[in-house]
Amino acid sequence: MTFLHNREYPIAELMPLIRERLAAGQSVRFSPRGVSMLPMLRQGKDSVIFSPLPDRLKKYDLPLYQRANGTYVLHRIIAAGEAYTCMGDNQFIPEPNLAHEQMIAVVTAFYRGNRKISVTNPWYRLYCVLWVHSRPLRHFWRRGIGWLRRHLLK
Repeated sequence: MTFLHNREYPIAELMPLIRERLAAGQSVRFSPRGVSMLPMLRQGKDSVIFSPLPDRLKKYDLPLYQRANGTYVLHRIIAAGEAYTCMGDNQFIPEPNLAHEQMIAVVTAFYRGNRKISVTNPWYRLYCVLWVHSRPLRHFWRRGIGWLRRHLLK
């Protein structure tokens, strides 16, 4: 496993190395940036293990993929069929019609601080199901909190 954590690198710079390791059947540990996967992944605190792709991804998998505009994204699959629909855990707008060819790697474990958690962990699987299916409720909750902040906490 390759560990790329001592210095910050733009992912575009690392992609040749990541692709090389994945093609050799190896895993890569990486610390993602951004807030789209909160509360699961915290920027600067957590890291993920990228592993080579299986033949087919399934709902709740967490792939690294490249958008048509070239950006790299780590979001959860919320629907799988002929194409995938992905969305960040901290987002409300799905990204549909992603092809398997856009997928680069899949997360097989992540580190929450120093604790390694496999994606096969039953508590993690429960989190995935509950988080994806609670999206409508979370959307109303977030809007309600925003309304309270604007109107009552001036």
